[in-house]
Amino acid sequence: MYFLAQPPRHLFFTGKGGVGKTSIACATAVQLAAEGKQVLLVSSDPASNVGQVFGIDIGNHITAIPSVPGLSALEIDPLAAAQAYRDRIVGPVRGVLPDAVVRGIEEQLSGACTTEIAAFDEFTALLTDTALTANYAHIIFDTAPTGHTIRLLQLAGAWSGFLEQGKGDASCLGPLAGLDKQRTQYKAAVDALADPRRTRLVLVARAQRATLREVARTHEELAAIGLSQQYLVINGVLPAGEAQQDALAAAIAQREHAALGAMPAVLTALPQDRISLKPYNLVGLDALRHLLDDTAAVAPSNTIDLPARLDVPSLAALVDDIAADGHGLVMLMGKGGVGKTTLAAAVAVELAQRGLPVHLTTSDPAAHLTETLEGTLPHLTVSRIDPHAETERYRQHVLDTKGARLDAAGRALLEEDLRSPCTEEVAVFQAFSRVIREAGKQFVVMDTAPTGHTLLLLDATGAYHREVTRQMGTTGLHYTTPMMQLQDPKQTKVLLVTLAETTPVLEAANLQADLRRAGIEPWAWVINSSVAASRPSSALLRQRAHNELREIDAVATRHARRYAVVPLLQQEPVGVERLRELAHLAHGEP
Repeated sequence: MYFLAQPPRHLFFTGKGGVGKTSIACATAVQLAAEGKQVLLVSSDPASNVGQVFGIDIGNHITAIPSVPGLSALEIDPLAAAQAYRDRIVGPVRGVLPDAVVRGIEEQLSGACTTEIAAFDEFTALLTDTALTANYAHIIFDTAPTGHTIRLLQLAGAWSGFLEQGKGDASCLGPLAGLDKQRTQYKAAVDALADPRRTRLVLVARAQRATLREVARTHEELAAIGLSQQYLVINGVLPAGEAQQDALAAAIAQREHAALGAMPAVLTALPQDRISLKPYNLVGLDALRHLLDDTAAVAPSNTIDLPARLDVPSLAALVDDIAADGHGLVMLMGKGGVGKTTLAAAVAVELAQRGLPVHLTTSDPAAHLTETLEGTLPHLTVSRIDPHAETERYRQHVLDTKGARLDAAGRALLEEDLRSPCTEEVAVFQAFSRVIREAGKQFVVMDTAPTGHTLLLLDATGAYHREVTRQMGTTGLHYTTPMMQLQDPKQTKVLLVTLAETTPVLEAANLQADLRRAGIEPWAWVINSSVAASRPSSALLRQRAHNELREIDAVATRHARRYAVVPLLQQEPVGVERLRELAHLAHGEP
């Protein structure tokens, strides 16, 4: 493996949820410890399962792994760290400032940026305190900070308390007001990240176009701030032998080959490793020791117990219930790479096939679905929003208004804050809002909806809902703001999209909690690209299908009020007919 050749002291693994970075980080730690080195494995993933992988409780203290001599582990709890931040900042003003102001500050500090910066605060000492980690030859981090977070930490003046000085409504700068360590220590940590003699960043992706595009953006963002020592690992590549006797496996192999062939140019220059898809859950030492090689045995397919028929609801069954209302807003939400755009198109096609007027609006940069659907189906109209153009328009508006009142340091902080993921969500949602009002007369299906945190930020700082409420409250007239519409289940139905894998399900559950905080109750979950629903014959895929059954059961019994399962198809679901096939299959058969 190239990424393990002469490794420096620090190795950071980063990538989207579900690509396997935790498993690869654990396997790397096991391999280095097997070479006789003292290794510390650190996870700052909110959905960390490092303890589960090794079969012991770890938690927020350094714990020796008894089964692996030389290996210790630490699970930073970023959610607890973020809560400590909020308590430090909000505590002194609670009861002093009006409740509405306090709630606004709390929401400023409830987003992903707070969690990430709080985690960085926790592991700064591991990068800079030589006495604390002197015994370890290698420190391996599962989940690295993003380029946005590192830029925030590099900015001069960020330590003065942006919110306390009243310089703006920051979505991501709020956490900086709670940092209580010396600025020099943070500078030392950032310097350690940027030094290739001390740190190596390993980008983890899957052989899929969407995840490769995403990791290319991560590469460029990190390289732009000096973190250039990067390696690429393509995880979960289907072994060629599996494609010989299974049509589904052959189709997967062909798609992966095409995705790798079209890999963004910025990635092709990186040292690259490929790790084969494994049939088993990556739990336990035997699994970890075989992850980085291809020697693991696959059980014969006839020994794998799968139900003859997966008795689960189809997407079309969900659409039947949606269609009964005659009109409304349907929002599809989920983490990147789970197939929101495809499922949004499938829902829109199903509604249009019932003779109902539908407006499908998407911010998918690829726009291949809009091209496929344009003018091909009665009752369906499609619009595409350009996220880049909308974000730039929004950024410029904020700089021209709020930024005009700031000094140079304040403006620099505001510009950095406008690079956060929240900014694109706000900008795209504002563009979506122009078509939301149509949902009173027809169906509007929205792909790539904002998170609950972003919606609350819009409500707390955007003033529209609040201002309308203030102006209309005494008139007795009926009125509806966008936020009220999203919170009304009769007008809006939110579909959470996930995969039948541990990390994506945990992330969807966290997103559901985020939405509930905003007063929005998800209407249904959709489990996409299920192998278990595709009735594979490949032994490897049958083992993977068996592993999915537990996650499908967790969604059905613990997380969702209603749900549907969508199978992984042999052909990519592009075009009306394939999208309809996607919606109507739930058992691997018509």
